[in-house]
Amino acid sequence: MTQIHGVELRELRVNADERGHLVETYRKDWAEYNIDPAMSYYSMTYPGIIRAWHRHLEGQIDHFVCPQGRIKVGIYDDREDSPTQSELNTFTVGEHNQKLIRIPGDCWHGFKAIGDKPSILINYPTNLYDYENPDEERLPYDTDQIPLDWGDPPHE
Repeated sequence: MTQIHGVELRELRVNADERGHLVETYRKDWAEYNIDPAMSYYSMTYPGIIRAWHRHLEGQIDHFVCPQGRIKVGIYDDREDSPTQSELNTFTVGEHNQKLIRIPGDCWHGFKAIGDKPSILINYPTNLYDYENPDEERLPYDTDQIPLDWGDPPHE
């Protein structure tokens, strides 16, 4: 798999003991990521639900972490000026595989909650959400424009 230009993965350190575990999901000394979030939010998604596809055209970069459950993240690069144009990346992350995924917002992206329990996704976007004029373009999860078959869903 060729990794899409601008997509980055960071292993997250899981500090576990008999009480449970602690995972740092963001640190300002992660200089190679240059994360400068404008906000953060989390979403809960029921098993089998697909939240795809969307992209941002005003320079937003998303940073996904899945601390609970598991998700399959899809990222598709249709940027005309990109060296990885037409590449598709998928990553399965979650409590068994803690990673931070940096997603160039102008790439199509989305995810599916997999497994048998709800998944939590935390995002650290670099732009504030504008309720009056959202920076979001959408396609249906099963569009023919993106070569990813999510499988049989319920969907969103």
